[in-house]
Amino acid sequence: MRLRVLVVAALVALVAVPAALADGDPASDFLLSQASFLSPYDGKISTSQQKRIEAMLQSAKEQGFPLKLAVIATRYDLGAVPILYRKPQTYAKFLAQEDYYFWKDELLVVMPNGYGLYKLKNLPPRDKATLAKLPKFDTTNGPALGDAAERAVTALAARRGLTLATGGGSGGSSVWVERAEIAGGAVVICLLAAGGVFVWRRRGRAEVTR
Repeated sequence: MRLRVLVVAALVALVAVPAALADGDPASDFLLSQASFLSPYDGKISTSQQKRIEAMLQSAKEQGFPLKLAVIATRYDLGAVPILYRKPQTYAKFLAQEDYYFWKDELLVVMPNGYGLYKLKNLPPRDKATLAKLPKFDTTNGPALGDAAERAVTALAARRGLTLATGGGSGGSSVWVERAEIAGGAVVICLLAAGGVFVWRRRGRAEVTR
């Protein structure tokens, strides 16, 4: 009986993983396990720029300023919610609330037409004022949006008196690595479930032949 319960639990977990990853909003999945979502589909942000941004976010976190970042270059980056394209503030609120039970950090969104900034509680008013002073932009070019993100992260940190490290080292890997790890976890669950079913059936056959 206990074995059957374990098998059922593994099968439920196997079904739940794809469901959790299929909520239609890619950034919400990426931000569960990392600090940034950098338009991975067609933003064409270089690996070196990704690592630099990730190093900046890690540096900010280590200095007491955890920050999540989503760079949205095209509607495709929004998955099932393309209606929020070019609405950075609305999307920032949507995304932060969607992942609220997993993280509660301040969230910066960069879209072709500007910035969005959201935190459910205690968002410093001066942070929005800081972003408002930055150069305006209107572009779908991924690297240019990455540059805008770097300016914003730097400015938000500077307002707190922080200087961010941008060096490489272990500053983070490409966003695709996290997807591979998630997929690998799903495969492990599948193998465990399959193994459990095999043991269950073998035990059942043994009981029948007694």
